[in-house]
Amino acid sequence: MRVGIGYDIHRFVEDRPLMLGGIEIPHIMGLEGHSDGDALIHAICDAILGAAGLDDIGHQFPVDDDRFIGIMSAELLKKVKESVEEKGFKVDYIDSVIILEEPKIAPFKEHMKEKIADALGIDRDNVSIKATTQEGVGAIGRGEAIAAYAIACLVKDTERKA
Repeated sequence: MRVGIGYDIHRFVEDRPLMLGGIEIPHIMGLEGHSDGDALIHAICDAILGAAGLDDIGHQFPVDDDRFIGIMSAELLKKVKESVEEKGFKVDYIDSVIILEEPKIAPFKEHMKEKIADALGIDRDNVSIKATTQEGVGAIGRGEAIAAYAIACLVKDTERKA
């Protein structure tokens, strides 16, 4: 078994949809980013990559590579899954927390879990998404950004043929 941790933060910007956990959430602003700015999926990607001993998301999908402009982060997550499978691992469990003041994500958590689980080929019960606020402190507390932490547990893929 291997465990990795990931973190990401993106600032809010106008004229972009808010993408979190692979779904669009109704809000007046979205998150800045080279891709769709999905801070939750980016944190999950880094957690998985770290557990596999691979370079981080910025190395895997560099901002100077035009192939990734505006790409849906769920697609990046699928590519990360393929990379760890090539190393003989599979994702077993994801635990995550989103830190934000707005919007409330409780109504969207199950759909986010489904989207992430589908991208990783795991049961949605093996994806945990929690949310908390920053209690008005700092950039996140002022509603200027969203951050996310994630932990990934990988196991050796004993069914994979060499």
